[in-house]
Amino acid sequence: MKNNFEHICKNLENKFDIEEPNVGHFERFEEKLKQQKKYTSKKINKSLILLPIAASIILFIGIWIGKSYTNNGLELASISPKMEETQNYFVTTIQKELENVALERNSDTEQLINDALLQLNKLETHYKVLTLELQESTEDKRIIYAMISNFQQRIELLQSLLAQIEDVKQFKKQQNENQV
Repeated sequence: MKNNFEHICKNLENKFDIEEPNVGHFERFEEKLKQQKKYTSKKINKSLILLPIAASIILFIGIWIGKSYTNNGLELASISPKMEETQNYFVTTIQKELENVALERNSDTEQLINDALLQLNKLETHYKVLTLELQESTEDKRIIYAMISNFQQRIELLQSLLAQIEDVKQFKKQQNENQV
């Protein structure tokens, strides 16, 4: 190792740059650094001033949009403990059916599923309208029945979709057996 280092030093002897920089080089270099520092500090100061303003505007817009799209209606569960139990049952059932639908998603069932999800979204939108109506009139049993009916329609839609998916699977299976 020592021999290798000595060998490198001997090969590079007289090849080192030992000249001094021109007079004033260090002063010019320092001046350039100072100018660059002034420029970046001005730029950073402007950015630091504008950043909180931009963040505040974005936050304000986000809160405004959030409030305009939130559902301020009254949920079925807030009427009574029995209605809360009913709503929980329907929501759980709908979630399970949606999980079953997700498991069946493939290229053969994609269009069926998308169409059913559009119908489901329409029912959910109608439910949100019902929550607003319930907030206005908590004593109106017709609204409560309509909300329960809406949950039932969603479940029936998902169960019908699963039945159609099963029919598609059976049809595909029969086609494959006929081809073989």
